Amino acid sequence: MCGICGILYPGEEQRVQRDRLAQMNARIVHRGPDDEGFFVERNVGLAMRRLSIIDIRTGQQPISNEDESLWIVYNGEIYNHRELRSKLEARGHRYRTQSDTETIIHLYEEYGRDCVQHLRGMFAFAIWDRRSRRLFIARDRLGIKPLYYSYDGTKFVFASEIKAILAYPGIKPEFNQNTLAEYLAFGYIAGPETMFAGIRKLLPGHTLELDDSGEIKIESYWDLSVPADSERRPRSHYIKAYRALLEECVASHLMSDVPLGVFLSGGLDSSAVAALTSKIRGEQIETFSVGYGEEAYSELPYAREVAQHIGSLHHEVQLSRHEFFESLPKLIWHEDEPIVWPSSVSLYFVARLARERVTVVLTGEGSDETLAGYTRYAWTLQNSRMDRVYRSAVPSVLRQLVRQGIAAGPLGSSLHRKLEHTFLVRDGASWPSFYFDNFYSAFSSAEATDLLTASAHATAGDAYRGSMQHWEHSPGDLLHRLLYTDIKTYLVELLMKQDQMSMAASIESRVPFLDHVLVEFAATIPAEFSIKGLAGKHILKTAVEDLLPKSIIYRKKMGFPTPWASWLSGSHLDQLESMLLEPRTTARGLFKRDVIQRLFAEHRAQRRDHGNRIWRLLNLEIWMRVHLDGESPPRDLEIQENMAALPARPAASV
Repeated sequence: MCGICGILYPGEEQRVQRDRLAQMNARIVHRGPDDEGFFVERNVGLAMRRLSIIDIRTGQQPISNEDESLWIVYNGEIYNHRELRSKLEARGHRYRTQSDTETIIHLYEEYGRDCVQHLRGMFAFAIWDRRSRRLFIARDRLGIKPLYYSYDGTKFVFASEIKAILAYPGIKPEFNQNTLAEYLAFGYIAGPETMFAGIRKLLPGHTLELDDSGEIKIESYWDLSVPADSERRPRSHYIKAYRALLEECVASHLMSDVPLGVFLSGGLDSSAVAALTSKIRGEQIETFSVGYGEEAYSELPYAREVAQHIGSLHHEVQLSRHEFFESLPKLIWHEDEPIVWPSSVSLYFVARLARERVTVVLTGEGSDETLAGYTRYAWTLQNSRMDRVYRSAVPSVLRQLVRQGIAAGPLGSSLHRKLEHTFLVRDGASWPSFYFDNFYSAFSSAEATDLLTASAHATAGDAYRGSMQHWEHSPGDLLHRLLYTDIKTYLVELLMKQDQMSMAASIESRVPFLDHVLVEFAATIPAEFSIKGLAGKHILKTAVEDLLPKSIIYRKKMGFPTPWASWLSGSHLDQLESMLLEPRTTARGLFKRDVIQRLFAEHRAQRRDHGNRIWRLLNLEIWMRVHLDGESPPRDLEIQENMAALPARPAASV
C-alpha cells in the first residue's frame, strides 16, 4: 500500500526538521508514487508515501482520531476492517474516511497495544500518542510488511526500507561484520540484526514502544502454536476445512478499489490462488508470468495451461541473461541487503509487467512453509530415521571414513551433490550439519572458516545462532518443528523479497496463504496427512482437485527456477571470477584469494557445483559497491516522473 518513515527524539529538547523527514521519504517514493503526507510536532515526525488502493479519494495519511490526540502512518491492508469498523462505530467511534488506516487508530483508542490482536491482514504501522507522548509501532504476525529502525539513545529513526534510514544525516552505511558467517551460510539474517551496523528490524508479531524517557520496549504479541494430538480428526476434515478457509482468505484479499491480478508461475500454489480468484469473482481475471528462453528452466508452458483452464487474460515476459545481470545493482539497491535467491530478479520483472495493467496482485507465497511443500521436509524425516539406524550400527570411526571418502573421492558434481544430502555425509548428532548445512548453507561453518581471512573470521559471528534459537523453541513433532523454524526464519526473508521486488515496481502483492487464521489451522494438520513419500502439500492438492488439472496439481515441483547454472560457464564464469579477484574486492580483506580461485577452478572442471557459493559472493560484493561504496544505480525513469508530477503537500504540523 505504501512506505512509511519517522523520527522521534526522546525528550523535547530537539525538534524534528521537516526537510530531514522529506529526504527519508523521498528514498521510498517507489513504494507510493501517488501521494505523500507528513505530520511534524516538536520532537516527532511521521511521513508516508502512498500507493492508492483503498479509499482513493479520502484515504490520505497521516490520519488522526477525532480529537487529533493520535496520529498514524501505516503500510499494509487490513482485510477485516469493515467488520471491525461496524463494531467500533457501535461503540461511538466516528470515521471521516472509508480507509482501513482509520480503523487501526480507533482500535488503538479502544484497546491500546492490544489493538493488534484484532487485526487480520498485513501491516506495519506507527502511532504517535500525543497524550502519553509515546510512539507505538507494530508489525504483522508473519512479517509480510517490513519495518526497520535505528536507535542510539538520542534519536529513533524508522522506515519501511533501510535506505530511508540511511538518508537521515549522520547515519552512515557500515557493514555489520558479525553477520558475515550467517550471510555466507543462509544468505539472510534470522534475528533482529541486519547487515548494516546499528540498523535492526522489528521482528514479525512484535510491537515496539518508545516514549520521552528514551526507554525502548519490544514485545511479542503472537507466536505459532502446534496443538497436541488430543483432537485428531480424519483426513477429510482437514481437506474440507482447509479449502473453506483458503477460499475465505482469497475472497478477503480481493478487497481493492483499483485493478487486481494474480502472479501465476504454473505451480500448484499460484494456480490455486488464480483459480479461486476466478471462481470468486465470476469474471475474467488477469494473470502474469515470467520465464526464460532456456526451456528447461521456464515454467511458462504450465502457466499458459492454467491460464487457458481458468480463462484468464494472460500476460508473460521472458528474461534474458543480459537483463538479469544488468538489473542486479538496481535490485540489490531495492532489497537493501544482498539478494538471497536469483528468483528475486524474476519477481521484479513480472511485477513490472503487471504494473502496466494492475496495481494489486495475489501470489502463492507461503504454502510450502505451512503445508510442507519443499522436498527437504520429507527428505529430512526419512534421513532422520535412517540416520538413527546407521549411527547405532556403524562405529563413529567408520562413519567418519565414509564421509572423508565421499568428500575426497573422484565423483562427478551431480553424484556428489546427491550424496551430500544423505546421512552418509551429514552428522546426525549436529543439527546445523544435518539440516541447515544440508539444505540452506552455501558455506558451512567449516567451509566459511576455510574461506575467511583470519581477521574476518575473528569478527564473522555465529552462522547458526539465529536459526538455532527458533529450532530449539519449536514445538510439536519433527515435521512441525521444521515448519515452525522456517516460518520464523526462511519465510521472513521470502516475504521481504516479495515486498521489496513488487514495491520496486510500485505494485502491492498479497499472500492469502499467510492469513494467520489459515496458518494456525495448517499447524493442526497431522504430519502423515501432509507428506507422502517425498512429496508434501497433500491436503492442498486434494482440496483443489475440482479447480485445476491433475497435470498441474501433481507435477514435480520446480520452485521458480533460474538458468543460473547454465549461465555459469565459459566467458561468463571468467568475468565473475575476475570481479571477485580484482584489487578493489580483495582489498576488503574478507576472503582468501586462493580459496576463491579454487572454487572457480573446481566449478569450471565440473568437480564440484559451486554455483550457490559464487552467487552468494557475487551478491555480497555488489551490495558493498552499491550500499557501502555509494554506487547507487539510477532511479527508474517512471519513479522520477511520478515524483515530478506530485503536488507539494504541507505537513500536518501542530
